[in-house]
Order: sequence, then structure tokens, then C-alpha cells
Amino acid sequence: MRCELCPRRCGVDRARGNRGYCGMSDNLTAARAALHYWEEPCISGTRGSGTVFFSGCVMRCAYCQNYSVSGGYGEEITVKRLSEIFLELEEQGAHNINLVNPTHFVPQIIKALDMTKERLRIPVVYNSGGYERVETLRMLEGYVDVYLPDVKYYSEEIAVRLSNAPNYFETAAAAVGEMVRQTGAPVFDGYGSVGQAEPLPDAVLLKGTVVRHLVLPTLYRDSMEVIRRIGERFGDRILFSLMSQYTPFGRVRTDSAFAKLNRRVTTFEYRKALDAVLAAGLRGYMQEKSSAKEEYTPEFDLSGLRAEK
Repeated sequence: MRCELCPRRCGVDRARGNRGYCGMSDNLTAARAALHYWEEPCISGTRGSGTVFFSGCVMRCAYCQNYSVSGGYGEEITVKRLSEIFLELEEQGAHNINLVNPTHFVPQIIKALDMTKERLRIPVVYNSGGYERVETLRMLEGYVDVYLPDVKYYSEEIAVRLSNAPNYFETAAAAVGEMVRQTGAPVFDGYGSVGQAEPLPDAVLLKGTVVRHLVLPTLYRDSMEVIRRIGERFGDRILFSLMSQYTPFGRVRTDSAFAKLNRRVTTFEYRKALDAVLAAGLRGYMQEKSSAKEEYTPEFDLSGLRAEK
């Protein structure tokens, strides 16, 4: 069967062991399954998010912090084992099941969720780079409670140069539109007094869409355009997460073509993006600039993927 799950629509028959643009056959492969505490407060909560990092990627980001995983590092698991992992993470106290980089394994994930539908009681989070086909997202309706997409770029030139992602902004914006259609406005598990508009600080998101944007060195003007246009299109139907955690990884450390990205974001650059969020009237989460640390990047340990003997 020709694979057309992502916007690449590369047409590779992954079921025969061939590898698509994502670098994967249809053999389900993951690099980590564990509680994760460094997502937005409404995702990680106090007990952590039950995160599964899938191997391979439909993007080609020059600064990818998980470049080993996007390059294919991981372990093959069965759909049945994935369903067991979901339940094990719930037993460990996870607030949700967090599917990281899941696009190219959507059919297998749906099968695993079908196996757990009578037992899994926590929300399912779909955490992606935003480069999604609406048709693939429609397959997930009724399975995903919270969408957590990036919207990385507005400029076509920047999207192609940094991620080889043609038509990125319109593709990601259309995807966010479908996500919002499925989830509706954000719903939390706890509020303050009756009629209070804002959730409690430790409230966990049960349903909704959180759009993320990572500010990149020298590219704050593009960030401002992303923020303005997302605000115009979606307003209070989404939460917005502005991230300052950019740390040089991958090709930006070694390839002189990306030399301008081989540094942290300045206070000025981040402040310009933050001002744009405030001007757009978006609500959500503004990361402290001190978050740009390598220790926030998870270490990939395959042990959580293996069944206990």
C-alpha cells in the first residue's frame, strides 16, 4: 500500500519493509516510553505525562534536538506491546498518554488504542511538528483528546531551508484547524471558584489544542508573523505555548550553512516574540528564557519499551 500519511505523500510501500521519507517501514519503532515532566504545566501536571517517543520523522529540521531518534534510533515493538505500554504508563500515574512524533505510525497507534479502549481512562495527546495531512488527522477523531502541534515557520524560504518542508505554514495552519474542530475549546480538570475564567495552576488539560512555537536565533520577525496569523485564525479557541528552549543541536553545530543558528536566542529576540503573543491576545504558556538548557532534552532509554519478564 502506498504511504500517504504525511504531506510528503512519498508513496512508498512500507508494509513490504521499504522505508518512506520518514525513514521507517511500517514496523512500529519507538525510542522511549516513560513519565515526562518537562511539557507545558497543563500536560505534565504534577505526576508527569506518559510519553512515547516514536522513531523516524516526516521533518528534516537542521537543529533537531532528538536527531538520533528522528534518524531511526529505537526498538521495534508490536502493536500489542504498545497498547500494554499505554496501560503501564497509566498505572505509573501518568496524567495522559503523550504520543511524540507519531504521524508515520498513525494506523498502528489507532490499533493499539482500540485494544485499550475499555481500560484506558486518561486523555491521549498527539504531539507533532505540525506538518500534517488533514486526511490523516481525521482518522484520529475520537481517539485523540489533546493536540500539541508546533507551528514552526511562516516563511516558505525558511521552512524549506531549515526543515525541507514546502508549504509549511498553510499545511500546519490547516492541520491546526482540523485539530480545533475535533477538540473544541480547551477543557481543564480543575478550576477555581465558580465562574472563574482561568484554570488552577496545576489543572491538567482534558481536551483542546495547544499550539507551540519555538523562537529561533535571528528569526524573531518570522516568529512574530506566525504568532500574529495564528492569533487571527484561532484566537481563544487554542492555548499558545511560546518556547525559549532552543539549544543548538544536529547539523547547526557542524554545517557552516547554519552558522547563524549555532547560538542561543537573545533576550531581545525572545522579548519581541513575547510582545507579539501579548499583542495577539493569545493565552497559554510563556517559557522562561532560562529554559534553554540541554538537560531538558530527554535521554533515550529503551527499557520502558520492553515487557517485564
